[in-house]
Amino acid sequence: MTFNVSDKEREQALKNLFRQGPDGPLDVFPSKEKRKFIVAEHLANRFEIGKTYSEQEVNEILKRAHPDFATIRRFFVDNRLMERSDDGRVYKRTEQR
Repeated sequence: MTFNVSDKEREQALKNLFRQGPDGPLDVFPSKEKRKFIVAEHLANRFEIGKTYSEQEVNEILKRAHPDFATIRRFFVDNRLMERSDDGRVYKRTEQR
C-alpha cells in the first residue's frame, strides 16, 4: 500500500507524532493507515538498506521508538519496508519505493 504524501503533510505528521523530535520516541502509533505509513517509512530509515538484522536487533531498534515494537515490525513486513526470512529470524530493509 502506498499513499501520496506531500512534504508538508509528512513534516506535520512527524512533528505531531514525534514530539521530542524525529529521532526520538514515537508518542503513539497512529490508527489511520496513511499516518501509519508515514511513521513506518520514517522509522524504517533507522535501518540500513540491504543489511540483515536478527529479530532481536529489529526489536531493540524499534523499542527505542515505541513499546509496541511487534506491531510496527509486522507493519514493516506487511507493507514491504522490510523482508523477513521464512523462519522469522532474519530481517532485511528493502529499497525505498
